[in-house]
Amino acid sequence: MKQKIQIISAPSILGLKPTGVEQLANVLLNTGRLHKLKYVEPLIEVPTLNAGYNKHRDHKTKCLNPTAIHDFSRILMSYIAEQIDKSNFPLVLGGDCSILIGIMPGLRSKGNFGLIFLDAHADFYEPAKSTTGELADMDLAIVTGRGPDILTDIDNLKPYVEDKNVIQIGQRDAEQTKEYGSQDIRKTGINVFDFATIKSAGLDKVIDDVIKYMDELNLDGFWIHFDTDVISDDENPAVDYRLPGGLTFKEAEHLLNQLVQTGKITGISVTIFNPNLDKSGEIAIKISDCLVFGLSKNSC
Repeated sequence: MKQKIQIISAPSILGLKPTGVEQLANVLLNTGRLHKLKYVEPLIEVPTLNAGYNKHRDHKTKCLNPTAIHDFSRILMSYIAEQIDKSNFPLVLGGDCSILIGIMPGLRSKGNFGLIFLDAHADFYEPAKSTTGELADMDLAIVTGRGPDILTDIDNLKPYVEDKNVIQIGQRDAEQTKEYGSQDIRKTGINVFDFATIKSAGLDKVIDDVIKYMDELNLDGFWIHFDTDVISDDENPAVDYRLPGGLTFKEAEHLLNQLVQTGKITGISVTIFNPNLDKSGEIAIKISDCLVFGLSKNSC
């Protein structure tokens, strides 16, 4: 039976900065394209704490806005848990990547879920090593239990996802992480299919390997985190931290659709698209169409 898609608008920028990413949900919805998903109405709007954004690092954790992100995450996790109870398919529109810190404990409170992390960046910095203190560059580290307890251990659920249950796809900042002294994602149990691997092996081979690994894990489902900077910088420059290379929109559509076809996907989050950098509105339309095609199996 096809799941009902529930859109959750969660436009938090507490883990980044208020440069436009907070408009992601409204702009994608206003394209009109997402109505093809026949999602449940009304959509859920998570109250943000963006008005309290502080650009200065917290002295104890070395992070930006840790208390506000903790509080926002607790709200978001309750909505995620509610949708899992209803057997719905949540489509969470961010915001920045720190929304994952609310999503994964919500899932963990209901079972044992994996994470498919589509991102140009590893997002694996330790707070002290981050050049910005932004949680958006350390969210994967946080949800796997690395970082301050205020964020890694909400409701004593640490870790929200085990390393072996994480699949990172599309990383292309490996040299940059070395330069800035980030933890090395490859020295963990996380499975990494970086952009170089996709180029050399081919996307279909990588998809086959990912699905084979998913089949080996005895989990309740997988969450997809879709940071739009995994898309080629040539096709999607509307992100705050740009890197050369990346997947085409067509490749991203194909990847999402093949993952959804497994029947193992529980929900998806979309982050980092900055409408202020998309003056024509064309990128918003392409992202929306990518989601519609990618999630077509779950349309009702």
